[in-house]
Amino acid sequence: MPDSLKIYRFFFAFTARLVYSDFATQEVATMDIQRELIAEYDREIATTRKFLEAIPADADFNYKPHPKSFSLGRLAGHIVETAGEWALTTFTTDKLEFSPDHKFEAYIPESNAAALDRFDRETAKAKAALAGLAPKKWDENWKFVAGGQAWIDDNKYRVFRDWVLNHLIHHRAQLGVYLRLLEVPLPATYGPSADTH
Repeated sequence: MPDSLKIYRFFFAFTARLVYSDFATQEVATMDIQRELIAEYDREIATTRKFLEAIPADADFNYKPHPKSFSLGRLAGHIVETAGEWALTTFTTDKLEFSPDHKFEAYIPESNAAALDRFDRETAKAKAALAGLAPKKWDENWKFVAGGQAWIDDNKYRVFRDWVLNHLIHHRAQLGVYLRLLEVPLPATYGPSADTH
C-alpha cells in the first residue's frame, strides 16, 4: 500500500476517534417536551380564537360554500369541540366509548358569542389538565370506540398531536376559506395574511 494511503487511513481513523471522544464528553441539550406541548397548545388556541372572533355577529350560520361542506355553524362548533372538549377528554380519560345506539348530537352554536364563550370555558379546563398531566401519561393508550369499533387506538401523545392539534389546524384552515368567501378579513396565522400587512 502506498505511504500516502497509509497516512490517509491513519488520519481518518484518528479523526473519527477525536470526534467520537469529543461528543462523548459534551453535554447534550435536552428538550422539555411537556413545556413545548403546553406552549404549542397555547399558541394554537390563541390563533384559533382570532378566527372564531372574525366570524361576523350577523353571519348566517347555515352558510355552506359547497353542498358537501359543513355549515358555518357546524364548522365553528366542531372547532370549539376539538380545541376544548376533545382535548380535555384526551388528557383526563383513557377511553371514549359510544354504544351502538348512541345518538351523537353535534354542537352548533347559536351565535359567535356563544361559540367564543364555550371555547374559552373548555380550553381553560383543557389547559389546566395539560399542565397537570404527568409526562409518563403520553405513552399510555387512548381509545375512541363507537358502535363496537375502535376508530382511534393509539398513545395519548399521538392522539393529542393528530386528533387535537393537527385536526384543529385543519378545520381552522377551512374556516379561513369560509371567511374569505364571506369577504371577511383573515387574521394572521403563522405570519401575516393578505389582510394584515
